[in-house]
Amino acid sequence: MSIITMHERDIQKTSLRQKVVFATVQVLLYAFLLTMALIVLFPFYWMVISSLKTLDEYRESVPTFFPRRIMFSNYREAFTSASLGRLFLNTLYVGVVSTLLSLVITILSAFAFARLEFKGKNILFAGLLATMMIPGELFTITNYSTVTRLGWMNTYTVLIVPFLVSVFYIYLLRQNFMQIPDELYLAAKVDGTGDLKYLLKVMIPLSLPTLISITILKMMGAWNSYIWPRLVANDQAHRLITNGLRNAFTETTGDVNYPVQMAAVALVSLPLFLVFVFLRKYIMKGVSRSGIKG
Repeated sequence: MSIITMHERDIQKTSLRQKVVFATVQVLLYAFLLTMALIVLFPFYWMVISSLKTLDEYRESVPTFFPRRIMFSNYREAFTSASLGRLFLNTLYVGVVSTLLSLVITILSAFAFARLEFKGKNILFAGLLATMMIPGELFTITNYSTVTRLGWMNTYTVLIVPFLVSVFYIYLLRQNFMQIPDELYLAAKVDGTGDLKYLLKVMIPLSLPTLISITILKMMGAWNSYIWPRLVANDQAHRLITNGLRNAFTETTGDVNYPVQMAAVALVSLPLFLVFVFLRKYIMKGVSRSGIKG
């Protein structure tokens, strides 16, 4: 009887040690995640509190972690002095038009590589994938030379056309199209359904999460674009929001009104933040559905 009791005690001690180890691991894990979250969120917190400070408080040698005097007027001044309304409209126009055209090209290309049979298809697709290994910065000089010869400088065309094709988006959508059973395509062909109708009625609705992800990522890319717009369309009429904030708050003395600039940056970052918060599940779902089948 005593042997059984000792055995039960050993089991209880082992179970208790396992629970303690598990609880310790969980605490350390959540402590690590909390620390990483604070590190990631701190720059955004600093941006917001800096946008609410006076310029004198911002320039103090010892920084304050909360403004002594909250200056909401910085946001009003940022919107008016930098002409944010015009910059928002320019960026929105370029983003919407480039996204719509890019979606058309991506859908048709992905459908061709996923469902149609033509000579050299695999070689052509492999060649497209190979271009993903080339950094985009290497194309800047050749693209700049091309658009200059075409006379596209300081136009909306130069901001939209050069980046309509994305090999990554084509690959992402092609993999999603290939997950749709071939039987649906063959049955549609037997019923006399054309390729375009099958694409519109079957493949696009089934791949909607991936298309939403592509749309969001393309819009975010257009919103954050900086180097190319600064090179080719930095005039007042076509300037995008990232470039518009560059020197908009430099005073005649050469000093920069950093709190107002931070307020403008906060206003510019707000749309992307809202997109990520409310649509992040579509991004994750779209990417997760695009496997490596085929």
